Amino acid sequence: MKKIAFLGLGRMGQPMARRLAAAGYPLTVWNRSPGRAEGLAEAGSPAEAVAGADVVVTMLSDPAALAEVAGQFTATLAPGTLWIDMSSVGPRTVTELRAQLPDGVGMVDAPVMGSVGPAASGDLAVYAGGEDADLERARPVLEHLGRVRRCGGPGAGAALKVVMIGAIVASVTVVGEVLAAAGELGVPPEVAAEALASGPLAGVVARAHSTESDFPVRLAAKDLALAGGGPVLAAARQVLLADPSIAERDLSAVVTALQRGQGMSDTP
Repeated sequence: MKKIAFLGLGRMGQPMARRLAAAGYPLTVWNRSPGRAEGLAEAGSPAEAVAGADVVVTMLSDPAALAEVAGQFTATLAPGTLWIDMSSVGPRTVTELRAQLPDGVGMVDAPVMGSVGPAASGDLAVYAGGEDADLERARPVLEHLGRVRRCGGPGAGAALKVVMIGAIVASVTVVGEVLAAAGELGVPPEVAAEALASGPLAGVVARAHSTESDFPVRLAAKDLALAGGGPVLAAARQVLLADPSIAERDLSAVVTALQRGQGMSDTP
């Protein structure tokens, strides 16, 4: 089986890497903070991790982190290597990084939707963009991680992820705000939540009250920034950034913050 290097063992990356190891792939991993490999073969640097790899998978937190790590290994990639970036970084970053690759190195952008549980069970939604030949090479690896949707050419997967996460994150903030308004109007929050859950916003309401997801508010704010500066998304991002105490908590924490009357300051 193809040798894989997996870079980034955060909340999502660690269970994803373990699925690939469990599938039998020869796997070498690297993480900025040591101690997360827990039995996996760990390299001391990104360049060491990708040495001899057929496939490199990156799962990093934001464009800056990805660019920093990529700068430590892309120049060393041999022709024929396939790089699958699964980070949520948007199409612009994907385009910039593709332009820096040596000749003969392929790249697929394949960000995911889902949280830690689906990452461990292989039930993520995977949005894949790239050249047809590269997408076909990436497919067997990606299918161990979730349901693969081929989105189009380079950057198409990264773009669709921004669209999807922007809609979900902004909608969760809206649910939080209307539940806060319900209390001010004398409608018991549980009554308002039940009524919303029985209508077209049922999925958003379920996400707004999730106790199983682990998507930090700070990363949700990052993803909204990738979606651009439209007034609705900008306002939702302002809400997310307004209460620093919930930055590392799951997105659902913004609902509680809004109901407490927090999260609505003028913080840009």
